[in-house]
Amino acid sequence: MRLLFCLFLLLPRLCVAEDEYELAPIFYSQSQPKDAVQALMQKMQAGQVTLNRQDAWSVLKDLLKHFDIPEESQVLVFSKTSKQNERITPQTPRVIYFGDETYLGYTLGGSIEVATVDPRLGPIFYLLEPHGDRKEPLKFERDQSCLSCHGGPFTPGVPGVLVRSVFPSASGHPILSQGSTVVDSTTPFSDRWGGWYVTGTHGSALHRGNVIAVENDDNTCDMPVEDGANIMDLTGLFDTRPYPRTSSDIVALMVLEHQTSVQNILTKAHHSALRAVHMQTSLQKELGEPVQHEPAGTALRIIGHCAEDVLDALLFKDEAPLPDGGIEGDEAYQNAFVKNARRNSEGRSLKDFQLLNRVFKYRCSYMIHSRTFAEMQPALKQAVLTRLEAVLKGEDVSGRYDYLGESERNSIRNILAETVMK
Repeated sequence: MRLLFCLFLLLPRLCVAEDEYELAPIFYSQSQPKDAVQALMQKMQAGQVTLNRQDAWSVLKDLLKHFDIPEESQVLVFSKTSKQNERITPQTPRVIYFGDETYLGYTLGGSIEVATVDPRLGPIFYLLEPHGDRKEPLKFERDQSCLSCHGGPFTPGVPGVLVRSVFPSASGHPILSQGSTVVDSTTPFSDRWGGWYVTGTHGSALHRGNVIAVENDDNTCDMPVEDGANIMDLTGLFDTRPYPRTSSDIVALMVLEHQTSVQNILTKAHHSALRAVHMQTSLQKELGEPVQHEPAGTALRIIGHCAEDVLDALLFKDEAPLPDGGIEGDEAYQNAFVKNARRNSEGRSLKDFQLLNRVFKYRCSYMIHSRTFAEMQPALKQAVLTRLEAVLKGEDVSGRYDYLGESERNSIRNILAETVMK
């Protein structure tokens, strides 16, 4: 997903050194990914899968099925923060659908954008042209130009997926003088969703969604945020008929923000750990010392710091509270989201919603079930699990996670005992 003003960021990136993820041991662009798109391409080439090519929406809906993405996850962004900016306006928003590891974006008349996660490399970006000659096979083209937005400081410094809140003008262009916000679980409610459509209720609290901003001569900005509050249906804001749903669900948006930010932290930690071990072994070889693949010294300290970053993300440290009275969204999305939840014998899952003062009932992210975490650099993964176990047992004396009460810690521990820590 290209949720940045790509052209604005492209020139500065041309002036910096090669990104670390392009160097050893990651070799991002040179590596053959192992992701959901590659798996689908193999099936298509073998004649095992055929996509309905009646129109772009038919292709998109088939992709949703193959990638196990619920149609109910639909969210809409109208800011020009994509490679296909010329097609995006407040009247023709870009639609995004997402599952646990794959994201699809589509702008009316344009290409289908796909971001899907390789557990080692991070998100891989593809373009699919659905409007071409039906006699020619559909091709997913790996699009490295996406890294001009999805591989810089906002992701941070690794290939990543992100959600940004901007101050959109009437044309959809972000008003760059007003800045923007990369949204995660710590972002205040009032700073979210500039340039996005939002459906659902949230009491008297206000956000930036559903409205445009006007820049004043004195470099200030007016944004009538009260006009965008508690909207249940988007039909009054633009022509929704081309889209499968008339919603851009508030709960789906908050899940998307959490998931993308945690994915980036997992990718960053994994890459940092791989790089630390690589530097250690390279130095040992250069000095003629015995090569030790288990991290030690500096490499071990780096991995320890990475483990803390991962643990903070997984345990929702500094999560921004929901508005008084909570939020209400589309139950259809909530039901679709928990459909593949990993539950323990008591029926509890890390995907269970709370939605009163926080999004999830149990403050340990379901992203611990992701392939990125499962295939994380072994020493890093073990460090995270060891530290997590200490926190959940109440043995952590740092005070860093005291917001987790004993009952919640025990519930999380019981869920993980049957779904992760086997």
